[in-house]
Amino acid sequence: MKNIISILFFLLSLNSLFSQDDKTTEFPTLEGPYMGQKPPGLQAEPFAPGIISREGWELEGVFAPGMKEFYFTIDRGAYTSYDPDNFHPTTVGFRQENNVWKKFIEFRRRGEITFSPDGNRMHMAKGYKEREGDGWSERKMLDTMINRKEWGIMRLSASSKGTYVFDDYKSKDIIRISWVKDGKRQEPVLMGDAINSGKMTAHPFIAPDESYIIWDSEREDGYGDSDLYISFRQEDGTWGPAINMGEGVNSPKWDAYASVTPDGKYILFNRGIDENNIDIYWVDAQIIEILRRQN
Repeated sequence: MKNIISILFFLLSLNSLFSQDDKTTEFPTLEGPYMGQKPPGLQAEPFAPGIISREGWELEGVFAPGMKEFYFTIDRGAYTSYDPDNFHPTTVGFRQENNVWKKFIEFRRRGEITFSPDGNRMHMAKGYKEREGDGWSERKMLDTMINRKEWGIMRLSASSKGTYVFDDYKSKDIIRISWVKDGKRQEPVLMGDAINSGKMTAHPFIAPDESYIIWDSEREDGYGDSDLYISFRQEDGTWGPAINMGEGVNSPKWDAYASVTPDGKYILFNRGIDENNIDIYWVDAQIIEILRRQN
């Protein structure tokens, strides 16, 4: 009996060792800016192909302000020994230390991640986490002005002034905006037809200075599926027309979930490769200034 117990203990220890090794070697060592990746030009390319963008489901790549942290979402269902047929959306976070990127956090994904421009709040749809030392707080909920049962928020994005833009899939895919006036949060209102037209209108990103909004939608002038659009804020405070971001960004496939890196240099977004594969892409953010001059 002792021999059997010893053998079982050895096998369990060995399995634990291999499991830890699998976790630590899941991602290779990456060094340098932008997770060690060569930046793209004005034609979108996969981000970290074979490392971050690989077979399967990868979403919502985003750098935190300061460019020393990177987060993205994957389905951990395929990697768990318990109930592998279930869907397990999981956010994985990396941190750059001494020029080397290392995974430092992993948690259940509950809402698409964006950051306040000061980097102290991680927005997650109707919820958020706050920085606490080297980590993050537990997920908290926004107040009832935003956290309403009748609204289905997937992504909420914030400007430096605290303005919120967010989508709502429960209300036929629309986008709302909530300003801050005299230090008080204002009641969210529908954005105009320039933005709330087309189908599957969702996943807004507002520039920190509120000079533009990027979102995705299916429209007649698109390239075949959901495309990324941009609207520039006009001198009178209104929002300009929806501008398709062009073939350097969009494709006949599903393109969505755009965010601009905090240094303003690149746009990260998602592209559906096929029904079982979604990758993270990126492109030079100069396309924004080109479109601004053209329009």
